[in-house]
Amino acid sequence: MPASSVGTTAAFIQQRNLVDQVADYLTQAIIGQRFAPGERLSEVQLARDLGVSRAPVREAARLLESRGLLVSQPRRGFFVRALDARELADIFDLRLCLERHAMEQLAGSCPSEALAALRRQVEVLCEASGSGDESRRIEEDLAFHRLLIASAGNRRLLRTFDDLAHELRLCITLITKTHEAPDSIAESHHLLLDALASGDAPRCREAIDYHIGVAKDYVVRGISESC
Repeated sequence: MPASSVGTTAAFIQQRNLVDQVADYLTQAIIGQRFAPGERLSEVQLARDLGVSRAPVREAARLLESRGLLVSQPRRGFFVRALDARELADIFDLRLCLERHAMEQLAGSCPSEALAALRRQVEVLCEASGSGDESRRIEEDLAFHRLLIASAGNRRLLRTFDDLAHELRLCITLITKTHEAPDSIAESHHLLLDALASGDAPRCREAIDYHIGVAKDYVVRGISESC
């Protein structure tokens, strides 16, 4: 490969890495509620704050638009996506379909090592919740549910969850808390583990329906009351 081509490829890789870094920064800023729903993002200000050109900021914003975290308006730029109650309900309904299927697949055949990994993740989640770091708590909560779906062994199911997870992060950040205390988080997730350990398919379905149903009702109600 000619030296010029190698240099072009290296520059492209560095640029893509920079875009990913900016996208990660913006994602965490949105989760941390440093940008409010509906707020316009200034490419110029962000580029200045991050010490980069406007190009990676714009590309990162487009990436987050594809993930459902930002929306663009012609000649106005990018805005933090503001979900209404109907959109929130739709997202949680899809999440329920995915996780219900995973629970049904695992019912009666959940490997002991998968259960052990899920139990360890609950402990990590409880520790994160007690730390007061809301962004970390959200990530560890999603990590538990991703692990649950991954344990079902369906890669396309997992890919769909990963795509949805970006919007789920936004959903959860629209209210300050989904549980009042670490103990309540532990209890709610241990109910899922107990259902899996029982091997009873109806109990597994009931457990996941309740778990996600409570989260859905809490978030949708919180948004409806704030409107």
